Amino acid sequence: MLKINTLYWFTHDLRLQDNLLLNNVCDFSDEMSFVYVLNESDFKANNFQQRAMGKRRLVFTLQAISNLALQLAARGHNLILLKGNPVTAISNLCEKLRVNTLAVAHQVGVYERQWLKEIEQNTSVRLHGAWQHTLWHDTEILSHPAYLDSFSKYRRFVEKQKTSEIAEPLTLNELFPPATKTALDFMSTEQVIGDISQSEGLSDEDFTESLFQGGEHAASAHLKSYFDSTAPSTYKETRNELDGWQLSTKFSPYLAQGSLSPRQVWHGVEQYESSVTKNESTYWIKFELLWREYFQWLALYQGESLFSFKGQANSKPLTSFFPERFKKWCEGETPYPLVNACMKQLNQTGFMSNRGRQIVASCLVNELCLDWRYGAAYFQQQLLDYDVASNWGNWQYIAGVGADPRGGRHFNIEKQKAQYDPNDVFINHWLGKQDFQPLDSVDAADWPVDTCAQ
Repeated sequence: MLKINTLYWFTHDLRLQDNLLLNNVCDFSDEMSFVYVLNESDFKANNFQQRAMGKRRLVFTLQAISNLALQLAARGHNLILLKGNPVTAISNLCEKLRVNTLAVAHQVGVYERQWLKEIEQNTSVRLHGAWQHTLWHDTEILSHPAYLDSFSKYRRFVEKQKTSEIAEPLTLNELFPPATKTALDFMSTEQVIGDISQSEGLSDEDFTESLFQGGEHAASAHLKSYFDSTAPSTYKETRNELDGWQLSTKFSPYLAQGSLSPRQVWHGVEQYESSVTKNESTYWIKFELLWREYFQWLALYQGESLFSFKGQANSKPLTSFFPERFKKWCEGETPYPLVNACMKQLNQTGFMSNRGRQIVASCLVNELCLDWRYGAAYFQQQLLDYDVASNWGNWQYIAGVGADPRGGRHFNIEKQKAQYDPNDVFINHWLGKQDFQPLDSVDAADWPVDTCAQ
């Protein structure tokens, strides 16, 4: 009888707990090996002139990989860490390890799904997958595509028919199959992390001073700490504040890298509701999880149009491209101190509040009249919690080219400042006034005059 030699490819599921795919393959595999691939193209500025992965998210990812490697080592396994073209790297590794099964989480990104098709064509391995980063699986949602027309339709559908069916988080199957012997011959994960850190110019301070520590252990500790506090009881009242650790859940970076599952968060809320209190704020945490979930299925349904300038709209947005404006927006040097403060916070920490993201995105689209895709690409580079579906879906939403019957969103910056930073506390903390610059260069011969409607 043919032995089943499985290669588990970690992608956006960097955890062992509540890992359906891992539990499944542990049950039927005779040997196993594990790999994570850093896509070499993510380190090149070919995504609307931005890198797909900036320094802070790289550090956050490497922290998660290191934590995962320690957990696997305790179970007699090595985590192979590669940097290269994912299709080539995985195809070559399958051949070298002589695996016949490739376990990899289902993807919503169009390019990631194309990788899997190419690997299946290039190798003789059998692909085995599962939905790892969603509350439901695709057949439960995409069989009702009309509900994806708007979030309101989707929310009413799932709250009526699906939320009561969310499964409990899975406990790890501790019976791991033995390691594929040749997998143990690869360079240790820590050695590869050291080489990558050196090549990317990362310092020890980058790893120790980051706002979030990546990895499953840090994610689990944060989940416990949050629900051990009283913060869930007031989440709805504080969630739009621009700064403050306890004012929002801070789950999004861990959900994005998969060191925490949405089911773990959902059931954390339910346990809090049963033991402490159930109110509008605890419901609103679930509400935000449903928003995240909506964008996952919308991205899968949209395919390549998720990245299209026109998106789901009937006509293209009326924008131009002003390089000087975009540079000033990225660096927090616009005539809008609140926008500057938010962008400097993002650049320094890799994080920005949801309200801040809406304000700066609206500014780029409406005040600066720029192509929304450049803003989305910059967020992709800078955000710790970058998620292909949520990021590009939210930018389409603001730009008015998403699946939203009301069109785009235009936030009045002065009104937002008066409501969320009336005394300039946030602006002063992040030096939003320090690098104030005129919107355009005074040299009219070199820079275009702004002609778009305000």
